Amino acid sequence: MDYIIEMLNITKEFPGIIANDDITLQLKRGEIHALLGENGAGKSTLMSVLFGMYKPEKGHIRKNGKEVEIKDPNDANDLGIGMVHQHFKLVQNFTVLQNIILGVEETKNGVLQLKDARKRVIELSERYGLMVEPDAVIEDITVGMQQRVEILKMLFRENEVLIFDEPTAVLTPQEIDELMKIMKNLAKEGKSILFITHKLNEIKEVANRCSVLRKGKYIGTVDVADTTKEQMSEMMVGHKVNFCVEKTEAKPKDVVLEVNNLSVNRKGQSKKSVHNVSFQVRQGEIVCIAGIDGNGQSELVYGITGLMPISDGSVHLNGKDITKESVRKRNIDGIAHIPEDRHKDGLVLDYTLSENLVLKNYFMKGFQNHGFINFAKVNDYSNKLIEQYDVRSGQGNKTIVRSMSGGNQQKAIIAREISLNPELLIAVQPTRGLDVGAIEYIHKQLVAQRDSGKAVLMVSLELDEVMNVSDRILVMYEGEIVADLKPEETNIKELGLYMAGSKRDEVK
Repeated sequence: MDYIIEMLNITKEFPGIIANDDITLQLKRGEIHALLGENGAGKSTLMSVLFGMYKPEKGHIRKNGKEVEIKDPNDANDLGIGMVHQHFKLVQNFTVLQNIILGVEETKNGVLQLKDARKRVIELSERYGLMVEPDAVIEDITVGMQQRVEILKMLFRENEVLIFDEPTAVLTPQEIDELMKIMKNLAKEGKSILFITHKLNEIKEVANRCSVLRKGKYIGTVDVADTTKEQMSEMMVGHKVNFCVEKTEAKPKDVVLEVNNLSVNRKGQSKKSVHNVSFQVRQGEIVCIAGIDGNGQSELVYGITGLMPISDGSVHLNGKDITKESVRKRNIDGIAHIPEDRHKDGLVLDYTLSENLVLKNYFMKGFQNHGFINFAKVNDYSNKLIEQYDVRSGQGNKTIVRSMSGGNQQKAIIAREISLNPELLIAVQPTRGLDVGAIEYIHKQLVAQRDSGKAVLMVSLELDEVMNVSDRILVMYEGEIVADLKPEETNIKELGLYMAGSKRDEVK
C-alpha cells in the first residue's frame, strides 16, 4: 500500500490527560483524509506531533515507508510537511509577502531579495485561486485572507503533505466553497492532505477517507462515500445527534437594544466600517447579523460593546443611553459578549480556567472583600460552571487556559457570559470550531436565553446556523444593513445574493 505518512501507535500525554492513546493513522498519497472528533478528542495534538511541535511518549512516524524523526517544525518542513493551524501563526505587523517567505528568505549580500518571491507568490495565488494582496499588513486583512496566507506559506515551501487544522472554522460560506475547490485541486496535483474538522458536510464533499478519534482513542477509519453523516457523528460522539435546532415561535416583547444611525470608523482610519446602521433587538428574540466576513459586523459589535469608539449615532440598552459608557459599565448594565476572537478578546490565555470564569465579576461582593479575592468562592463558582457546561480540561479549574482545546476555550467563554444572567447576549460566531455535540448544546443555550425573555444578538458566517437559530436576519454588506428578513420567508440562495451585494431590500 502506498502510504506517504504513517503514524504508528502514537501516545502523547499532558499533565492529567492522555491526549493521544495508542493511535495509528495512515495517509495515502494524493488523498484527502479527514480527521474527525469532538473538541479535545486529540486531533490537533496528533497533528502537532506530526508537525514536530510535540514529541510523543510512544510510537513512531514513517514517511514513504521509512522511519523518520521529527524533532521540530523545521524537520517537518524539510520532510515536505506543512500545517495551517487553527489559530494562525502569523506576524501581525508584517506584510503578507513577509509572512510567506519568513524562514526561507533569499538574501544577497545581506539584503532581502523580494522580487522573485513576490513573483512566485502572485503566480501561486493565481494558480490556486488564493487572491491576496502581497503588500497588505496582516492585522488589516480579514481572517479568511489570513488563512489564505497560511496556505500560500505551505505552497511556497513546496510541501507535499498539507495539514489543515479546522480550516473552515473562520471562513464565510463562499470562502469555504473556494477552499474546498482549492483542496481538491491540491489533491489532483498529487498533494496529500490531512484535514481536521468537525463539519460532516465538508467531509462528505472533499474527503476520500475519514478517521475518527474519541477522547484520545482511535475509533476507526471509514470510506466517506459509503458512510452517512449520521453514522460518522455517532462514531464521533458515541450517541445519536439531533441536527435540527428545536425551538418554538418567538414572542418578542420590549426593546432591549436600540442602535440609531451608528457609524464606526475603520481601525486608525477615517474611512467608515459601519455606516449609519439602525436596528432593534427585543426581549425573547434572536436577531442574527449575517454577511461575508469583513463587511462591518465585527466593528458594529465592537461599537455596541465599547471595544471601539463610535464616530456617530447612539446605542441604548433598556432605554438608557450607553454610547459613551466604559466596557465594564456596559457589562454591569446587562451586556454579555461572546467575542469573535476568543484569544484576543475572550480569554487571558495564561490565567487559569477559574480566573477566566470570573473575569467579569471578580470585583463584585461575594468574590472579594476590601480588594482581596476570596479564592474559595471563586473555585466553587468556577467548578459549578465547569460541570454545568461540560468544560473539559486536564487539571480542572487550575488548568492554564492556553493548554485547552479551542472548543473547550469557547465553552468556558459561553459559561462565563451566560452565567452573568445578561439582559442582552451578543454572540459572535458562538459555534466557531465546535463539534456537532457542542454546537447542539450551544444552540440550545441561545434558545433558552431567548425563551427566558432575554434579547440575543448573534453574528454568524454559517448560513445553516443563521437560518436555523435566528428569528430575524439582518444582512450586512459594506457596512450597511441591506436586508431585514424572516428565516421562514427566505432561503440560503437569496441570503447569499444579499450578502454578495447583488440584491438590496428596502429595509423596513
